[in-house]
Amino acid sequence: QVHLVESGGGLVQPGGSLRLSCAASGVAFILVNMRWYRQAPGKQRELVATITSGNITAYVDSVKDRFTISRDNAKNTVYLQMNSLKPEDTAVYYCYTHLGQVYWGQGTQVTVSS
Repeated sequence: QVHLVESGGGLVQPGGSLRLSCAASGVAFILVNMRWYRQAPGKQRELVATITSGNITAYVDSVKDRFTISRDNAKNTVYLQMNSLKPEDTAVYYCYTHLGQVYWGQGTQVTVSS
């Protein structure tokens, strides 16, 4: 059974940094594309960043040059390094992959506030 478990969320001041982690199990991690989504209160879930099995990355414009997605295949883990955080980054962040069916992590809360 595939499980995705996020960690690393928390409360941070504007301009601060966080690194989110998503540990995957039950999947051939090296073969799959991984994504980070986020959902703020009252808004629909949006795709934030993608990393392919070949390490090709893509970002939504609002986080480009601030966030970095990466993966460690030896650890079956995908990361989202978030720098220069803004209050509008406040959301629940979700890890995602698709391999025959869709899999979501449980989400981790990121709050950017003074």
